[in-house]
Amino acid sequence: MAFMVKTMVGGQLKNLTGSLGGGEDKGDGDKSAAEAQGMSREEYEEYQKQLVEEKMERDAQFTQRKAERATLRSHFRDKYRLPKNETDESQIQMAGGDVELPRELAKMIEEDTEEEEEKASVLGQLASLPGLDLGSLKDKAQATLGDLKQSAEKCHIM
Repeated sequence: MAFMVKTMVGGQLKNLTGSLGGGEDKGDGDKSAAEAQGMSREEYEEYQKQLVEEKMERDAQFTQRKAERATLRSHFRDKYRLPKNETDESQIQMAGGDVELPRELAKMIEEDTEEEEEKASVLGQLASLPGLDLGSLKDKAQATLGDLKQSAEKCHIM
């Protein structure tokens, strides 16, 4: 109940004192933003300049990260022959066109590429066969090669 009375009478009381007070309240409304912050005009301008610079740096970093991600996606699209995406290309161009992947991502891609190349090779295919021991197969091949060399040395025709 007291709240309702205060809101009803308080608003009217402020209007009454504002009109009777003359120009004193208007002086407070003319204060600049710097004075309201408790700074001098030069400090306030420097503060605003710092804010703008920090925002520009954040935006540049954000654009760079977006371009790095777009580069990664386009790399995988090329690798797996998927259709290209125009938004990725535009993000790369916005960052300056020549975007390099972060070291960690480049390292991960390189490891994946090495694994895929290993699996694509003949030895990689043999290693994936169950019940096949590559170590023993390699030993047998080396022993056979050694036997062939010895028999070639014993041959009088060659």
